[in-house]
Amino acid sequence: MTEELQTTLAAVGPRLRALRKHRGVTLEQLADSTRISVSTLSRLESGRRRPTLELLLPIARAHRVPLDELVGATAPGDPRIYPRPIQRNGSTWLPLTRNPGGPAVFKQIIPPNPDPSAGPRRPAEQGSHEGHEWLYVIAGRLRLTLGDNDFTLAAGEAAEFDTRIAHAVSNAGSTQAEVLNIFGLQGERFHLRARGTTPD
Repeated sequence: MTEELQTTLAAVGPRLRALRKHRGVTLEQLADSTRISVSTLSRLESGRRRPTLELLLPIARAHRVPLDELVGATAPGDPRIYPRPIQRNGSTWLPLTRNPGGPAVFKQIIPPNPDPSAGPRRPAEQGSHEGHEWLYVIAGRLRLTLGDNDFTLAAGEAAEFDTRIAHAVSNAGSTQAEVLNIFGLQGERFHLRARGTTPD
C-alpha cells in the first residue's frame, strides 16, 4: 500500500464522523438506514476498520453525498465545489459549501407556478427552528411568508430573519426563481431533511 493511499484511508474515519455529526445523525440511526452494524460504523469512524466500497456506498446514499466526499477524492487545496443537486419539496437545492458544522450555503431553484392565472401559490406549511436565515433573490420573484406577514422579493433583493418565527417561501412569478440561502445546521435540517429522509 502506497503512502498516499494510507493517508487517504486514514482520513476517511474522521470525515465520516464529522459528516454524521454535522447532519445530526446518531450511529444507531445510521445503522438503521444503511443496515451496517453500529459496531462496524464505530470502528470505521475510529479508523479500526478499513473502509471498503461495500461499506462506503450505503453510507454515501444515507447522507445523500457523492462517494468522493467520503474518501476525499478532491485534491488537497482544490477550492472548487462540485454541487450535486438535491430535490426537496418541489425545489432543487445545490450545496455551495463544504463546511461541516458551520454555516451552509445553498442555491435554491424553485419552478414557476404551473397555472399563473390562478395567482401565486400558497407556500408550503410554515415551520420554525433555531437560528437566523439570510436569502438573496438571484432571478425571478420570491414570496416569503413570515408569521402573519407576506412579502414579495424581486431579483437583487435580500431578506434576513429570525427563524424562530414561522416562515415559508414559494415562487411568486411565472418564471423560475433562483435564491441564494445561508443558514446553520438547524436551517439545513429543517429545509432539507425534516420533511423526509429521501429526495422527492
